[in-house]
Amino acid sequence: MFNKNNHLNSDATIAVAMSGGIDSSVAAALLVEKGYKVIGLTMRLWFDPEVEGLSAQNCCSFEAVNDAKKVADKLGIPHYAINLKDIFKKEVVDYFIEEYASGRTPNPCVPCNRKIKFGAFLDSAIKVGADYLATGHYVRSAWDPTFKRYYLKKGHDLQKDQSYTLYRLTQKQLSYSCFPLGAYHKAQVRQKAKEMGFQIANKAESQEVCFIPNNDYRDFMIRQKGKFIPGPIKDTSGRELGIHKGLPFYTVGQRRGLGLTSNEPLYVVEIKPQENVLVVGTKEEIYSRELIAHQLNYMKIPPPLKAVSIKARIRYRAPEVPALLHPIDRQGRAKVEFSEPQAAVTPGQSIVFYQDEDVLGGGIILSAV
Repeated sequence: MFNKNNHLNSDATIAVAMSGGIDSSVAAALLVEKGYKVIGLTMRLWFDPEVEGLSAQNCCSFEAVNDAKKVADKLGIPHYAINLKDIFKKEVVDYFIEEYASGRTPNPCVPCNRKIKFGAFLDSAIKVGADYLATGHYVRSAWDPTFKRYYLKKGHDLQKDQSYTLYRLTQKQLSYSCFPLGAYHKAQVRQKAKEMGFQIANKAESQEVCFIPNNDYRDFMIRQKGKFIPGPIKDTSGRELGIHKGLPFYTVGQRRGLGLTSNEPLYVVEIKPQENVLVVGTKEEIYSRELIAHQLNYMKIPPPLKAVSIKARIRYRAPEVPALLHPIDRQGRAKVEFSEPQAAVTPGQSIVFYQDEDVLGGGIILSAV
C-alpha cells in the first residue's frame, strides 16, 4: 500500500495509464528514470465507428493506442491494451446520455475517473502485477496524519490542475495512486517530451469529451437516442415565449440558441424534464446564493457534523469562491451557502470543496436554492 510519508516503495512496480498523449508519456518516463519497474497500460474504451476513426488527439482511437505503444517501446517497458469498452459504455456513456435526457448537465470525466480509470482499470493493473497506478494528471497525493486519510492537493500548475475531476476517488483508490506530474508545469512536461525524442511532443491537447466527435454533444445525443420532443419555453412567471427543440440541447445559464426575441438577453434558468418545459429569465435570475448537493464523497476529512468554511468550485474552470458547507443528513446531502450569489448553478455538475491547496471532497449538484 501507499507509504504514509507520501513516498512510493523503492522496489514498487507501477502501471502507468498511457493514453498516447504527452502527459502520460512523460509520467512513464519520469518513473523509469527513478528506477521503478514500469508497465504501460492503455484503455480501449469506445465502440462508435466515428470515434474509432478520429485522430490520435482522441484518447479512444486506435492511433492513440499505437502512440502509447511507441512510447513504451522507446522507454523499454512492456505495454498492454486493456479492453474496458462494455463497462465504459455502461458507467460513462450511458450515464452521460441519461443525465442529459433527464435535464441535467453531467461531467463524464468524474464517473470515468472513479469507476473506470481508478476502478476497473486499476483492478486490471493489480492483476498484471502492479503495486500502484500512475496517471498523467496534474495533481498531488497526500496523507493526513490527523484523520488518517489519503487526499489530493492541487497540482503546482494551477492552469492545468485536475483535482476537480478526481474528487470522487475513494480511500482505497487513493492508496494505490500516484501522480508524477503534480509538481510540474505543462511547459516543463512538453520540454521533457522533446528531450526524450517522443514523436508526440507537439501533439495537441485531447478534446474535452473523449467519446464525442468534435465536442458536438447534440449530434451525439441524436445518434444515440434519436429525436427529442419539443416543448414550451416559459419565463419565470409561467408565460409561454416559444418552443424548444428538446431539453437535452440546453443547459442552465445558456444564452445563445434559444430562438427567442426579447428586449433584454434571456438565459436558461431551469430545466423541467417532468413537464418538458424550458424556463428562461434575465441575467439576474440565473444567480443563486445556495445549492443542495448529493452523492457526497469526502476525501481529506470524514463527513462533517457541523458547518465547515470552504472554497467551492461549481464547474471545472470556475473560480473558487468562499462558502459554508452545511451537512443535511446521513443520506449524503449537504447545503452550500456562498458568500456571494453564483451564476448558472447547474444540476448534474460537480461542486468540489477546497481549503487552500487541499481537496476536502465534493458532490453532485442536485438543485439551486
